[in-house]
Amino acid sequence: MNKHLVRNKLTKINITTLGCPKNVVDSGHLARRFASEGFVHVDDANDADIILVNTCGFIRDAKEESIEEILRLARMKGKRAKIIVFGCLAQRYRDELLKEIPEIDAIFGVGEDSNIIEYCKDLAIGYRREAIGNTKMPVAHRPSPIASSYAYLKIAEGCDKKCTFCVIPSIRGKFRSIPPEQILREAEEYIQKGIRELILVAQDITNYGKELKGYTLVSLLKDLASIDGDFRIRLLYLYPTEISNELLEFIATEDKIQKYLDIPLQHSEDKILRLMGRRGSRKEYIKLIRNLRRTIPGVALRTTFIVGFPGETEEDFHGLVDFIEEIRFDRLGVFKYSKEEGTPSSTIKGQVPEKTKDRRLDEMMQRQAAISLEKNRELLGKKYEAIIDEIDGDIAIARLYSHAPEIDGVVIIEVGTKHYAVSSRKNNEQKVPTAYSLLPTVKVGDLVTVAIVDAFDYDLKGVIL
Repeated sequence: MNKHLVRNKLTKINITTLGCPKNVVDSGHLARRFASEGFVHVDDANDADIILVNTCGFIRDAKEESIEEILRLARMKGKRAKIIVFGCLAQRYRDELLKEIPEIDAIFGVGEDSNIIEYCKDLAIGYRREAIGNTKMPVAHRPSPIASSYAYLKIAEGCDKKCTFCVIPSIRGKFRSIPPEQILREAEEYIQKGIRELILVAQDITNYGKELKGYTLVSLLKDLASIDGDFRIRLLYLYPTEISNELLEFIATEDKIQKYLDIPLQHSEDKILRLMGRRGSRKEYIKLIRNLRRTIPGVALRTTFIVGFPGETEEDFHGLVDFIEEIRFDRLGVFKYSKEEGTPSSTIKGQVPEKTKDRRLDEMMQRQAAISLEKNRELLGKKYEAIIDEIDGDIAIARLYSHAPEIDGVVIIEVGTKHYAVSSRKNNEQKVPTAYSLLPTVKVGDLVTVAIVDAFDYDLKGVIL
């Protein structure tokens, strides 16, 4: 028997994850390592002997959220519990965090999983001694908690791009692909557990395989799609100027790949793109998007933009607004520029006032809300495959191919109510009755067919057929 399994079996851990899906993957891997060592995972930090916080340090808001969460957990921890902080924020501000938050018992940076495990094993020896004579046995340990309908697969680490606003390369290092055999093994494990959607993430997934001698992102997608099972694949974070025609053509023809692409453009105006250190231009982006929509009919496009970047004038901002009006993205996120120490953009002249950033962000989101509502109304009366994510009483929450979990809208499905689809004929609208939702017959993770019966700014209402 594993000696660590014996000595650690009374030690309970809780992992709180902040930030992006890549952090979710890191926490999942760490939780599985803890489980293999005999630690018990608990959902409530109040019940834990060791509280671990995976932090984000990408922008100011993320840093503040991480610090607030550490302080909250520090206030609630008992005398015996320990708090361990790790991840991006810990990597950047290790000394400052230890000085300002003395309740932190240990701090680790990015990629220090083995050190974290060893530290916790040493803590567990002490807990084991305290527990001698206690005959009450704990519940069986659980592996990494995963969403029951989807799971994130991180396919690469780090980044080689030189965006002037980004701290990721200094935190996570240069780009490096995760070996395909490791990704495929993890994918098969998730599918065997009933996962319906594998979501590929990295700082830049289009760069995958650059050091693997001919094994590219398309190669990986082909291998993933060949795995037996009824599941889907979603792609997040493609760098715009590195999307190949080969990739688009494979996405268009492979049924297992969701026709959804997340392509962070960051801005549309050439001057700002140059200041950002981004490749491409407004003209090239328009050409790319036209090619995407021509090659993959019905593709859902998501992007993110930064407003208030140093040097962004009102003219630049209105050019960006005109761009989103012209392109009409299905999904769009907007961030205010965050001045991060150590980045080239922090020294650029013409820093934009916070009030101006707030106004620009609000205007962008109002424009996008109107576009999103119009696009959602175009779906009324149509039928789509959907994945059930949650069931709460008489309500089910589902997603279409055009919805990525946690960041996009959802389809709300009610039970026991007669639903109506709206059919437009010129300027007149007719309500056509549909069937009742048969919610009791479905469960989380099911793939179902839904008809869209109502539309809101970001969400939809549907009925299961």
